[in-house]
This record gives sequence, C-alpha cells and structure tokens, in this order.
Amino acid sequence: MVVTTTTAASDEHLHCTFASRYARTSLPRFKIPDGSMPKEAAYQIVNDELMLDGNPRLNLASFVTTWMEPECDKLIMESINKNYVDMDEYPVTTELQNRCVNMIAHLFHAPVGDEETAIGVGTVGSSEAIMLAGLAFKRKWQAKRKAEGKPYDKPNIVTGANVQVCWEKFARYFEVELKEVKLREGYYVMDPAQAVEMVDENTICVAAILGSTLTGEFEDVKLLNELLTKKNKETGWDTPIHVDAASGGFIAPFLYPELEWDFRLPLVKSINVSGHKYGLVYAGVGWVVWRSKDDLPEELVFHINYLGSDQPTFTLNFSKGSCQIIAQYYQFIRLGFEGYKNIMENCMENARLLKEGITKTGRFEILSKDVGVPLVAFSLKDDSKYTVFQISESLRRFGWIVPAYTMPPNAEHIAVLRVVIREDFSHSLAERLVSDIEKVVRELDELPPRSSVKTAHVTVDDLHRGKAERPHLKKTISETERDICSYWRRISDKKTSGVC
Repeated sequence: MVVTTTTAASDEHLHCTFASRYARTSLPRFKIPDGSMPKEAAYQIVNDELMLDGNPRLNLASFVTTWMEPECDKLIMESINKNYVDMDEYPVTTELQNRCVNMIAHLFHAPVGDEETAIGVGTVGSSEAIMLAGLAFKRKWQAKRKAEGKPYDKPNIVTGANVQVCWEKFARYFEVELKEVKLREGYYVMDPAQAVEMVDENTICVAAILGSTLTGEFEDVKLLNELLTKKNKETGWDTPIHVDAASGGFIAPFLYPELEWDFRLPLVKSINVSGHKYGLVYAGVGWVVWRSKDDLPEELVFHINYLGSDQPTFTLNFSKGSCQIIAQYYQFIRLGFEGYKNIMENCMENARLLKEGITKTGRFEILSKDVGVPLVAFSLKDDSKYTVFQISESLRRFGWIVPAYTMPPNAEHIAVLRVVIREDFSHSLAERLVSDIEKVVRELDELPPRSSVKTAHVTVDDLHRGKAERPHLKKTISETERDICSYWRRISDKKTSGVC
C-alpha cells in the first residue's frame, strides 16, 4: 500500500505542458480521470514525464541490455501481444523456447544428445530462475530426508555474502536458512573452503556465482566441486551445487572456454543465466537448465489442458510475454558463437580501456579482476576529503548513472564505484567518462575537508541546544557554510539559495 500526503490541492494534479493545445484541465495524480482525452494528449503527457528518467544508454549501474538491432525491435513489437502460456495457440513460440533451452544446455556442456532432450525453461529474469532451482533442491532434499526418517524442516543454502538479493528473497519466501560466507578486504567473493565448512546435513545446495554483482569476479566453482566432493565422501551426504551464472553465463563460454564451472563438474545440478544481461535481450527473460530430468522433481511440474492440449508448466507466474523469448532466439541465430565472442571481446577491451584511464588519474584503486564480467569496480585511495557517493552524485550532472555502494559483511568499510560495460558502451564513451570523472575529482578537491563539514553539523546542533558560546559558533558556521556554498555554486546548474 502506498501512503501519500499532500499539502495543497495543486499537489494532487499533474499539469499538462501542452494544455493550450490538447487539454485545459489538470489530471488527478492518484485517481483515474473522470473523462477521456485525445490519444495525442495522453501520449504527450506520459512522454513528457518520462523525459525526466535517466538515459538507459548512460545507465552504467545496470547489467541489463539497453540496445538491440532494429530488426529485433520489430520482431518484439510484432509478438508483444502473444501470451507465452498459450502454447497450443502459439506452438512455434513454444518451439523457439525449447530450441533456446537446448542451445543453452549445450553451451553449458549438459549431458544431452543432439535431439531435444535438455531440461529447462524460460523465466522472467534470473530471479524466477533461482526460485525454481531452489525449489527443486528443497523438494529433493526433503524427499530424501523423509525416506530416511529424518527431520526435514530446517533446510539451508550456503552462499557468499556477495549474492544478489533474489537469493535472500528465495530464502525468506520459501523458509530456507541462508548461510553466508562473509567477505574480507581484498577478497570479495565466496571462499570455497569456508563454504564447504559451513555445509551440514541440512544443506540443500551450495550456490556459487559466476560474475559477482559487486566486482564481476567469477567464483572458483571447480575448487568448490573438489572440496565438496571430498566432504560428501567423508560424510555420506550428496550436497549439490547450483551456479548463479546470471551475469557470466553468456561470457565464460565465449571468452574462457577452458574454464570449468558448468555441467562438466559432476556436482553442478542446475544453472541459471540472464538472457537480458549478456544474452543481449531487453529486460524480462532468464533461463534455468538442469543437468538431467532426475534433478527436477516431477511433483513440481504442473499439467494443464484447458488451453487446448496437455501442457506441462514449471514457472512461478502463469501469463508472460513471448517477445523476449523470440528476441533471444533471434540473437542466437543472428550472432552465433562467433558473434557473441566478438561482442564479449569488445566489451572486455572497453573495460580495459576504462580501467587504464581510471588508473591514470592516480586517485583510485581497481577492485575488479581481469577474468570475469566486463565491468570496472574501483574505490578511492583517499576518502578523507570526499567519498565515492559524492563522485557518483556529481557524475549525474553529465548524464552518467554510476552506482556507489559499500561492500557486504565483513567488508562494509570498503565503498566502491562500479561501471558495467555493455555492448552499447563504446571507446569514445569510455574516454568521455574518464574525462568527466577527472573533472568531478578536480572540483571535489576544492571542497572543504569532510571534518570541517562534520564540525559545522555539530556546532549547529550545539547552537540550537545552547551548549556553546554563540559568537564562536556563528563564526564557525559562517566560515564553513560560505566555503560549502561557494563550492556548490561553482559546480551546480541549479540555484543554491535553498541549500545555503
């Protein structure tokens, strides 16, 4: 439920910029209007508001694809009215999804033949894919525990503290304990040895990440497989591995084909990957693939016939669009292995170029690794005067959306900026970003030290509470505020009277 408050009647309405041409009355903000309006007016009103959004091409926080070829855009629009779940009405779309599942299974070295034998499904992003994989692990573990006459009410998953929030959602929604391996400074992925130590008889799987959201680094799935195999033999357990390859699943096969992280490792039972990340499709499509039919409990597969024929389904949602699945198939046949390889190599080259430019400033430490997702994560060498959060905010003046964040436990004291390199991020954009970072850093160098700003806040509080001499406080506040306001007037395009 959304709760809103307004202080004036005018706050409740949206005003049409083009009122003199299309409309003469204000629109209610939170209620459906009483009457209709011309389609041109409705379009213009919505379009005008959307102009205030950030530019997706400059959104360097997102892993999600923001550009596709016009031919694929056309396919998407032509199929946007198809509901994927109507398999009997849209059998070709269903066939294209099955082809995609098999292509991905072969890419990940699943033990399948040349015919359509792969077990998997298209999902609404990797979040749903992870939910489905987690449910499969939970049900298999519960069934085994029941057969052994053992308690089955306290399942857990072992992950690193760097996992994406969808893992926390799965754990909370489906009542599974999430046991996290804490990070440490200089090591921002799950330590396989520590992960295996945390495994117990209630562990339904260990989740490894191929492409950490924080630094883009690949976790060592091969070492995890070796250590977990040894523990399974010692204990008699059969704890499996799931690989969250949301970001790296469409990178590793093309750039690091010899890297063993997928179904070549015996304990890897399922893998998820995001088609809308480096699968190069707009937001809304993910994939999950299982090693074999035995790894997906039949009790989780539903069979429906009221849409025309018997249709097996294993998804959390029912209705969903077909267009992203069709777009994924287009990319697979349009680019082929060679095309994906070229794009990923180009992304890595642009990441290298950006990394070199940021390093040359002398202000930052690079935290991302050379092997991993094409992104650049970097922190300030000296954050005593200003923070990465101020840099992030200042870069928005140039249109750049560069996220700043702190690391998870136990590395919370490390604050980072991250730039994700996608297909539409060119050499020239990388050079421009470095130039704008240099401008921001030079401007922030003139900002009063953070200690002075902190002092100003303390003295303001003291002033209100009457705990200090007023003449001294006025002088401290006046000098500090003058310096701060002078700085913001120089770098801001907006009026600062309200700030000062």
